[in-house]
Amino acid sequence: MVLKTFNMKLVVSMVCLAGVCGQVSLANELSAAELLPVEKKLGQAWEVSWKRFYRDDTHLFYDYLISYEPGKELAHLPTKEEVQQQNPNECGYGTGMEDGMISGGVMLSMILDRAAVTGEEGLKERAFDAYQGIRACVTEEGFVSRAICHEDLKSFYPNSSRDQYTHAVHALWHYADSPMCGVETKAEIGQLLSRIADRMTRNVIPENNYDSLRADGSRDTRGISRMWNVNSHEWSRLPMIYAAAWDVTGKQEYHDLWRNYIGEAVQKSRRVPKAESTYALLQMQISLEMLTSLETDPALKDTMQEIQAGIAEECQSRALHANEAAKQLDLTMLCGDWRTTLGLSHKGKYRGVWYTIRECGEASLAQLGNEAVLTDEQQEVLNQSICRLDYDQVSSNGIFFLQAAYWKNRAHEELKHKALKVVK
Repeated sequence: MVLKTFNMKLVVSMVCLAGVCGQVSLANELSAAELLPVEKKLGQAWEVSWKRFYRDDTHLFYDYLISYEPGKELAHLPTKEEVQQQNPNECGYGTGMEDGMISGGVMLSMILDRAAVTGEEGLKERAFDAYQGIRACVTEEGFVSRAICHEDLKSFYPNSSRDQYTHAVHALWHYADSPMCGVETKAEIGQLLSRIADRMTRNVIPENNYDSLRADGSRDTRGISRMWNVNSHEWSRLPMIYAAAWDVTGKQEYHDLWRNYIGEAVQKSRRVPKAESTYALLQMQISLEMLTSLETDPALKDTMQEIQAGIAEECQSRALHANEAAKQLDLTMLCGDWRTTLGLSHKGKYRGVWYTIRECGEASLAQLGNEAVLTDEQQEVLNQSICRLDYDQVSSNGIFFLQAAYWKNRAHEELKHKALKVVK
């Protein structure tokens, strides 16, 4: 069954409101039989995201769970000493702190899309919660850490990546542009984006091979912090940062830097890579989403929209593949503690489960650039991916991406519905 969503807005609003802040709503009067399966599952995914994957002290969402026992879900998170000793590596790979800005960015954007559809008042508080996590990871020097340690709320692994910067900047820009964001918070976001943009100006230079550098100012030996002279899916990241900083602050210097880079970036982004991971295509898409929305040059805008359509087309088959792969896996599997097991390593069995759930959401989400909506087939694939999971026994942060895809698609449907009403 393909879900028809326009007439479900009231039902979804009532159902979701009950799960936002524990508020009493009319959802309590609805029987289970009156709710479509995907709405029930989304409510469960939302509750689990906040109850198990999120910490109130750091305001961050973490990568995976190692237990379903209350209070032990995130027992694997590194101690202050482990973080400061860069154990097990300088990026925190595999520790649960690896993708804090990716998860935080996806969740914040999802909340804003959901709010645009349902109008739930309680979502304003939740958006601010997610924002605080991103804010805590931006240093005075504009370095964006992956996550901060829960023990001292300040220690972090010194090697970030352009992926973390991409999702953090996109979410900050999205939030600043939202009615959910207050005047003071928008000004604060302007300061955060300015710090990040200024870091790029200082560090992304030929002498550093266009590396934005590690937190201590040293070169990133992995090459994952390079912001220019990169692969086709990465060229739009640097101008995106400057465009976001200009759009929020209005400072001419950021406008000039954005315009300095944008032409070359678009031309070198024309090839949609077939061999890159789906997460890379999603990041390419959200970078172009921002740049397209701000672009005033018709030719550049048309080219970016063509690239966005190419990304969406490539990700249709990926969504189908991930959906089929999920049918063959034990999606209730837990990750092991990274200290004593293979954990999230590519050598272990869990990695496939963890990423398949995530890719189902990423591949759907990456089809939604330029206010596109999913085809009926792709909507059904997404619904299957959402409904397949037992949210009492799911340990992958992939559930963030599934929710994000659903609500962005709904938000785009609402925009098209309003546009049709205006035409009529």
